[in-house]
Amino acid sequence: MTTTMNLDSANSSNSNLDGNVFYEMLIHSRQIVQGQYELHKDDALNANRENSERAGMATHMADIGSENNRQELELQLLSEEGDILRLIDEAIERLEDDCYGECLDCGDQIGEARLMVKPYAMYCVKCKGIREANDGENPFV
Repeated sequence: MTTTMNLDSANSSNSNLDGNVFYEMLIHSRQIVQGQYELHKDDALNANRENSERAGMATHMADIGSENNRQELELQLLSEEGDILRLIDEAIERLEDDCYGECLDCGDQIGEARLMVKPYAMYCVKCKGIREANDGENPFV
């Protein structure tokens, strides 16, 4: 079920961004990531259940190590997808608050091409590059 919003522009300072297009992109991205999240959650829980069922059975140490690595990977993917879901929800809030497309660090507009690729982007390319060079730290603090 897809809900729609009437957003004539993404924000007042960048009126050439179509808020409706980005809203639909965000909702579509959220549905995809939510599906992946559910898949990895089920895989992580199943791996845990399988390990519990085998407790007490003679199992080769390499098998145990492989299963532990698989479960660790599933949990890591689950965490990353949860982070992306949070970013998508925050981007939807920025759309609703009429400040979508503004870099959270410098306040400049995030390029439309960047938003088309990553509609939940929080930073312009310049600030993102500075953050990556500074271990994620805000360049303006």
